[in-house]
Amino acid sequence: MNEIEVLYNQIRTHTEFYKNSIPLIASENLTSLSVRRCYVSDLGHRYAEGIVGKRFYQGCEFVDEIERMAIKLTKEIFEVEHANVQPISGVVANIAAFFALTEPKEKIISISVPCGGHISHDKYSAAGIRGLEVLHYPFDYETMNIDIDKTKILVEKEKPKLFVLGSSLILFPQPVKEISEIAKEIDAKVLYDASHVLGLIAGKKFQHPIKEGADVVTGSTHKTFFGPQRAIIMCKKELGEKIDKAVFPGVVSNHHLNTLAGYVIAALEMREFGKEYASQVVSNAKKLAERMHELGFKVLGENLGFTESHQVAADVSKLGGGAKVAKKLEEVNIILNKNLLPWDDVSKTANPSGIRIGVQEVTRLGMKNEEMDVLAEIMWNAVNDRKSLDKLRDDVKELKSKFNTIKYTFDECIAYAFPKLILDAD
Repeated sequence: MNEIEVLYNQIRTHTEFYKNSIPLIASENLTSLSVRRCYVSDLGHRYAEGIVGKRFYQGCEFVDEIERMAIKLTKEIFEVEHANVQPISGVVANIAAFFALTEPKEKIISISVPCGGHISHDKYSAAGIRGLEVLHYPFDYETMNIDIDKTKILVEKEKPKLFVLGSSLILFPQPVKEISEIAKEIDAKVLYDASHVLGLIAGKKFQHPIKEGADVVTGSTHKTFFGPQRAIIMCKKELGEKIDKAVFPGVVSNHHLNTLAGYVIAALEMREFGKEYASQVVSNAKKLAERMHELGFKVLGENLGFTESHQVAADVSKLGGGAKVAKKLEEVNIILNKNLLPWDDVSKTANPSGIRIGVQEVTRLGMKNEEMDVLAEIMWNAVNDRKSLDKLRDDVKELKSKFNTIKYTFDECIAYAFPKLILDAD
């Protein structure tokens, strides 16, 4: 077996594993066959530096039309004045936003990593690259949200130039309106990272940050928004030029034209099916959380209905910690991640208190509330050693065998298959 065959074998084995597993990583999703076709097109070989109609290379006439479509659809779906579709990841979009909205050494305020904030909002990543001083919002553990009263006190003293909202662990809408009012008083801007909830916003099932007062919204397009792995930036019209220049030539050269085309198809799917899909995602998350709670898991957010997003979070410290639980579930083909919780110190990263669950991928496969009940029970039996690993793995495979077709698309297709390329004779 040569090296290429070894590589292909790994891909086949990976694909087969996911075909027989329940994927619950909150930052992942599946793309449709129509989207995947774009990946292997000639667009993947080309460059289109610059903006629509003003490229630095020739041969971009058709790319210009694709990008026009992407911009138009983004503005339509999200009801925004300006959109940039060139960032190739959520972190790249955040870096561009930081460059557009701040100067080095200025202060920003964001949610800390243990409280759910994304690493790019902190000194360790994008904010640090820009040379920003990072403050953290006071956080209310009971509501899993920002403490506005304490934030006002901190802001009066520190006067940050940028307020960052949005999280990697996000169960409930955040106080965008209240934060925007605070920001206006000190002539600061508000950036909302919607990477996790972008598809829920598109489907009208989550808060609309710009309508509530945010100046700029970034978001990766492959989590609840079921597109390729890339990102978008949306903003008020007056900030459009700043954002565009921060993206190119700031942080993007070629912007992966094959996945840009895939994004257009995903946006069309979202426009057609987004409301139904997003509604089912939130319903599934709530049902899973409720059943997990009934069984004995310590699910966060009980007093507020557990969740209003695609995510469920549980404190499993009494079950051995997040790392142990995530590993045990992986052994029965349930894939999720360990997660810091607000009361964890950052030093607990190796084995934090929590686990984070996302239901967006299984929802796209057609699972509904009934399957959430079954899933919760398999998880409970696994972490409490109530059945053998082999029996639980069989239970997972039996459940998943009924759900191997991608829904909410124009062309329902098999979800997990190693692709074969058939090149036309002409």
